[in-house]
Amino acid sequence: MTKQHLNPPGLLGFPPLSQVVVSTGNKLAFVAGQTACNAQFEVLGGNDYRLQSIQALKNLQIAVQAAGATVHDIVSSTVYLRDLTPAVAEQFIAALSLALDGEPFPAHAFTMVGVQALASPDVLVEISAIVAFDA
Repeated sequence: MTKQHLNPPGLLGFPPLSQVVVSTGNKLAFVAGQTACNAQFEVLGGNDYRLQSIQALKNLQIAVQAAGATVHDIVSSTVYLRDLTPAVAEQFIAALSLALDGEPFPAHAFTMVGVQALASPDVLVEISAIVAFDA
């Protein structure tokens, strides 16, 4: 599979984001919203957006690997952040830079959406994703 990351002139560009991702993968996986919850439905990371974001990204990695892919195969994601402010967005971006055991999460197209609430009152972050990869 090949992926082409495009950041056309005139559009915002920064390392964790690709404005457009073109993929030749022949298999798709659609990953449901991942949060900072563990298998026992305990929210990890307390009331800290950065810590919850790191855990949600790790859970996303687990889900993607279960499909037979890697996080490098993610082409798009939607990030839902409770009570989104510039400071909250900054915490999520900070989490992207060290989410995978200190390594940055691979760049892909993503949309950040502010929401009033998520499934649990303790959940601050939820991430769904589309993965394209070769079978």
